[in-house]
Order: sequence, then structure tokens, then C-alpha cells
Amino acid sequence: SANPTGGAAAGCAPGTDHESFWTRLENSYRSHLAASPDSSAPATRVVGGAEVPESNPPWPYSTWNIGGSPTLGVENLTASALMDAIYCGSRGQRWKDSRVTVYGWLDVGGNLSTSHTPFNYATGTGGNTPGAYAFEPNTLQLDQVTLTTERTPDEVQREHIDWGFRVTGLYGTNYKYTFSDGVFSNQYLDKARHNGFDPVVYYVDLWVPQIAQGMNLRVGRYLSVPDIESQLGPSNLTYTRSLLYTYDPFTQHGVVATLKLNKNWQLQTELSSGNDVAPWVKKEARFTVAGCVIWTSDSGRDGIYPCMNGLNDSHFGWDNIQHAVTTWYHKFDERWHMDTEIWYLWESRVPNANNADGAALLSQRYNDLTFGAPNGAQCPLSTSVTCYAYAWAAVNYINYQIGPKDIVSWRSDFLNDARGQRTGFKTRYYEFDLGYTHWVGDVIELRPELRFEHARDVDAYDNPSALPGHGRHSQFMLAADVILHY
Repeated sequence: SANPTGGAAAGCAPGTDHESFWTRLENSYRSHLAASPDSSAPATRVVGGAEVPESNPPWPYSTWNIGGSPTLGVENLTASALMDAIYCGSRGQRWKDSRVTVYGWLDVGGNLSTSHTPFNYATGTGGNTPGAYAFEPNTLQLDQVTLTTERTPDEVQREHIDWGFRVTGLYGTNYKYTFSDGVFSNQYLDKARHNGFDPVVYYVDLWVPQIAQGMNLRVGRYLSVPDIESQLGPSNLTYTRSLLYTYDPFTQHGVVATLKLNKNWQLQTELSSGNDVAPWVKKEARFTVAGCVIWTSDSGRDGIYPCMNGLNDSHFGWDNIQHAVTTWYHKFDERWHMDTEIWYLWESRVPNANNADGAALLSQRYNDLTFGAPNGAQCPLSTSVTCYAYAWAAVNYINYQIGPKDIVSWRSDFLNDARGQRTGFKTRYYEFDLGYTHWVGDVIELRPELRFEHARDVDAYDNPSALPGHGRHSQFMLAADVILHY
């Protein structure tokens, strides 16, 4: 048995606290590589209803995704080979009692594509774009290497206030999709580095169980709410991301409160400095509000999550999109489930890229950026200096579990960039993706996929100049990544 004042944690083999850390880590990986995920295994501690419809692994989630909060009423501690090695050391029980964990992953990917031109950092086009995150064609790349230190508040218990925090650093090509203006953004905006570093989240959590059935308050930088997909590699059903996900908000700096009314209903409110911009960037940050409703069925098989994810004056600025979005999850049976998301977003007073005065407005505002300035709109009237720009998108995943280590996902994706302000091309896009995930134990993921996409109205693919007649209407890609968890 474990010593409550120290020593190895409960469940460790006798004598492990006298072994070296590297011996314990080697043995931990041996155990995790031999692990057989059990799709019927629930979370270790759950209160408040049937809230755990799936198992992670093989799925990237066990509860339907919500942003801005841990899943209330469910144990959220992250298990890993690294933490098991730490728990079995001489201070393992103290580590476990502290609820502080350290973990991460290495994600390496590559693709073969019908596109060949390099990605153009100045225009944001070319390569495999608007496909993401494998934006450079026919190459291998370091997508992500991450390290997280976190303490998860105990949000199963209802007796006392608890607290937590999380800091995650990310290095690799995927920083392109995570950085906020004002947070190491010069790596991309001034230097166009292929690989970069981003402290993608840093926040504190406060759990207050005495309000309704509990409230989580999160303050700091966190992932945007809501989405089926995530910037963080292991949180996705496929290696590449949908067009829908690539062009909506990624992170916010602010405060978000998630309140659980009962097992069916939750509410969220948020105050932030806007999308993908730090509050200290005075010319771009804006006081922005958001609100969401989360409904879960009695069976836990359905979850519906509508949000007004950011609302302010809507005037053109750094990713200052107003984002109305809804996600819906439905589980058919023990093998099949479906994830669906739809959004509509807009900005007003967007400079007209097809008008000399509009182009001048855009240049004046972002003349200090070498790369990555926001796109202007392709307005209906060439005489308009500015106009209202909007886009809408929908994505659906049909998912099947083959066995305890294998899943298949079919994604159907549509994006109408009605003013060309999100992608640089005024067109309708269609994208289809067949992805497969295989787990080796519970520490290695292999994720090959086949992806086809088509731009209906212009030749948006393989077009680094963003000019008519310089690209293709369609793109086919074979892509895959490997994720090693630690």
C-alpha cells in the first residue's frame, strides 16, 4: 500500500520507488504499448448523469467537446506514460495527491498532393491551401511537439472550491494556425518561419460547486468555443482539419464561465479581447462578449451546443469576425456516431481589395507586416471602398469504431467564402476526407487519410499568386501522421 506522506503511489509494483526514473519510464512505456483500450470503460469518476458516451482511446474524446472548461462532473485527470513513471517514484503519492500532471506529444506528418507550388507566406495562398494543416505539398513536417503542465480542479466533488491551471507550449509548423497577434507573432508576421513556438494556452480554472450544480471560471488564453476540431493534434478525428475549422477563430484571451444547471443544461458566458489577439495590442483588441447553451440528452447520446462566439462592433480588424456556430453530436449505437457543425461569420467595413482606395486602407493599417496581413473583401461593387463580408460553412463526420484500437471517419465539408475575405478566393468549396486511426497500445496513433477538395468558382488550389488562371479547381491528397504521447 502507498505511504500517504510519500513513496510510490497506490498501484505501483513494490520497489519501483528505488529504481531510476529512466528505468521506470521504460517500464511504463512497455506497459502502455501493451495496453488494450476498452471501448466500454467509463471515466473513473462521474456524477450528474450519463455524460461519457465514448472512450478515449480509440476516440479523441470521451465526452462531447465543449470549449472553455473541463467537462463538469467528470474526472479530467490526464493519464500518461510519463506520469505513471513519476507516480511510481519516491514522491509519487505526493505528485498524485497534488493533481499536477506533465504530459505532451510528438506529432510528425507528411503528404503526397496533386499540388506542387510552395505556400506563399505573403498572400496566404499556394501549397495545399486552403487545405490545412498539411499546407506544404509533398513533404514531411514536424507538426507539433508539445509540453503541458496542468493541475485539473476536482470537479466531481461538491464539497469545496478547487482550482487548477494549464500551460501548453507548442513548437512546429502548426504554430501558423495557433498564434495570436502580440504573442510571439513576429515569428510568422515578420519572419515567416516554417517552424515556430507558441504558448497556445495559459489559464487558471476555479471550480465553485456551490452555484447551481457547479461553475467553472477560466481566466487566461484558451481555445475558442465551440468546435468539433482542435489545434491540438490528438484532439481530432483526422490528421488534416476541415475547411470549416481552418477559417474560424482559434484562441481568445479573456474569462469564460461555464455553469451547470442540471444534467441536461449548461450555460456559458465570455468576455475577451477578441479573436486571436492579445489584449495589449491596443489597435486590434476589442471588448468582445460571447454566450453559449449546452444541452445533453438523458441518455448522453445527443449533445447540442449553439454559441454566439464573439460579438462586438463587427468593424474590420485583426480576425474580428462575428461567429454564430452550432455543433451537434449524436450516437447511433455502440459503433456509430455523428458530429455536425455549422457556422455563419461576418465583418463590416472590410476594405475592398478590388478598389484602389480600399486596397490603400488595407495597406495603411497593416503596412508594418511583411507577411500574414488580413485579406480584403472582393465586394460586389468595384466602386465600394468597403463592404460587408460574410462566409458560412458546414461539416459532418460519420464515425465508426472497428474495434478497441481502430476507428474510421468520413468527413463532408462545405465552405462558401462569399467575399473571399477568409481564403483569398471568392468561391464555394467542397471537401471530402476518409480517415483511419490505429492505436498501438494507448501511446501511439497512426492516422492515414485520403482527401479530395474542389473550388467551384475559381482555381483556388496550387495558386500562390491568388490570380485567375494560375492554379487548379481541385486537389487530391494522401496524408498521414504519427503521434507519440508522453
